Amino acid sequence: MDFDLDAGWQIQPAGGSTGAAFVGTRAQEKVFLKRNTSPFLAALSMEGISPRLIWTKRISSGDVLTAQEWLNGRTLSRKEMADTAVAKLLARVHHSKLLKKMLQRVGGMTVTSDHFLQQYYLNLSSDLRSHPLLKQVLTYLIQNKPVFDPEQLEVCHGDLNHKNWLLSEQQRLYIVDWDDAMFADAAFDLSTVLCQYVPRDQWNRWLCDYGISSDNGIIQRIEWYGFLNLLLIVKRFYSEQRYHEMNQALLQLRELFTSRSGQ
Repeated sequence: MDFDLDAGWQIQPAGGSTGAAFVGTRAQEKVFLKRNTSPFLAALSMEGISPRLIWTKRISSGDVLTAQEWLNGRTLSRKEMADTAVAKLLARVHHSKLLKKMLQRVGGMTVTSDHFLQQYYLNLSSDLRSHPLLKQVLTYLIQNKPVFDPEQLEVCHGDLNHKNWLLSEQQRLYIVDWDDAMFADAAFDLSTVLCQYVPRDQWNRWLCDYGISSDNGIIQRIEWYGFLNLLLIVKRFYSEQRYHEMNQALLQLRELFTSRSGQ
């Protein structure tokens, strides 16, 4: 691919499933390059939530190429997702007026609980439709859809996998890969972190670090999105014939569902 860069740049794929990320090096310079990332990246850079944006350029193919500061570091471990720093950075995302303004400006999509349910229903196999646990969880989700004021929707990342958290050598924490950014109930993001990574007996402490008290309302919303996220994970693993991982997700769903609040 021709990146229309000045002479001397060497470009290597950076990995990832989309094939849109690259590492660019020239002399002592090193940058992270990506094709067609959201213009929202500029606001994330200004807020210090993603690595610094250096430049943006439209190339001859019509693609938009962005260059971000290259940071030596590592992704977080699953255990580190329970850390206070994770809670505080996510709170900054959800409460940033600049991020909300910029995502509105670039036409950020609003995603509701009904939208997530429709995602699960779409092309759902008969095997999963008839699975007793999945049927039970789905019935619960339909009967207990969260009631939430649309005016209070926040900027959500949408995929807070531990591999999307970058800790630099200078111990600065960042969130990367914002292609799924949306307006949604903040409990959707919170559910990914809490239900996937944080032991249940640490939820109250983690939410306190995030800046809210753990009343029944927020806990039930977090659980609701957590159950739904696990349904979507089971569906994906089934379609990819990754049955061992699917069974692990089913076990996690059973454990979370049987220990839910309000029973």
